[in-house]
Amino acid sequence: MSHKVLTPDALTMIDAIARTGSFAAAARELGRVPSALTYSVRQLEEALDVLLFDRRSRQAEFTAAGRELLHEGRRLLQEMEAVSNRVKRIATGWESQLSISVDGVISRDTILELCEAFYSQPCPTSAAAADGPGGPPTRLRLRTEVLTGTWEALVTGQADLAIGVSRRPGSDQAHSGFQLRPLGELEFVFAVAPHHPLAAATEPISDAQLIRHRAVAVADSAQRMAPASVNMLAGQDVLTVPTTATKIEAQIRGIACGHLPEPLAREHIAAGRLVCKATERGTHKASLGYAWRQAAGGGGGRKVPVGNALKWWLDQLASPATQRALLERHAGPRASRVD
Repeated sequence: MSHKVLTPDALTMIDAIARTGSFAAAARELGRVPSALTYSVRQLEEALDVLLFDRRSRQAEFTAAGRELLHEGRRLLQEMEAVSNRVKRIATGWESQLSISVDGVISRDTILELCEAFYSQPCPTSAAAADGPGGPPTRLRLRTEVLTGTWEALVTGQADLAIGVSRRPGSDQAHSGFQLRPLGELEFVFAVAPHHPLAAATEPISDAQLIRHRAVAVADSAQRMAPASVNMLAGQDVLTVPTTATKIEAQIRGIACGHLPEPLAREHIAAGRLVCKATERGTHKASLGYAWRQAAGGGGGRKVPVGNALKWWLDQLASPATQRALLERHAGPRASRVD
């Protein structure tokens, strides 16, 4: 088949001819006799059933097909070199990809700062291409989940690390084969728009009052596990939205009422776009954590250590400052970078 002739040696030969300007100069660079190189070019043309060079010119003039092969060949050579470098770097203990499931209540600014810090690490080996992005060879994949969906992504193998999983009694932290560590508590407040009927209600607002008004909830992203429902009253009309940002906007518009993470609502309450109201239910705090799959057993019953990328993230998540930032930094001036 014609694609079998597109070997690295053949593509390197075409590149050398383009750079040196002639078959003879390319042969010298490649350490081959000109006749052998000319024969190789003809074999390549016959296999592809195209003319790569204009034989009417004394110089190595490419045809349109030849220029396309040169362009694509150089791209393929660069990709092969990148793959080679990547394999060498991963052999040092870095995962090829790390997928991170992040609950929607976690600070996106802090997550991106952690990504920035991850990529700014020195390249683990000298095998990286000079024109490459540098840093660890692990590709990061972030996914946003909600409530039980954050756990589900980890349990089903769609994520290697889950940030913002629930640690409430009876929740899914009981899954065997996973490690769970505390991240902190996130306080929720009940808030409505200034023009919402409940804004003028006498506090504390009872369940009997709440049930007469539409609530807004963020849909649990779980597809297989039983979805969670928090602070919803049986029989209450509910507007279900896909993200916390949409929920906040719905409450600002007065479409519905509901509980919001205090750090996310703080800016809107201070600006008067939302009014915080006390309810008979009192304040609600969510206990959140981060989780990852336990190291698999290796030969002889020994534990295979976690990869370097996951280890780096776990080291960062163990920091109290990082934990606070993940739960608190949602609004206001940009704070200093996470170290």
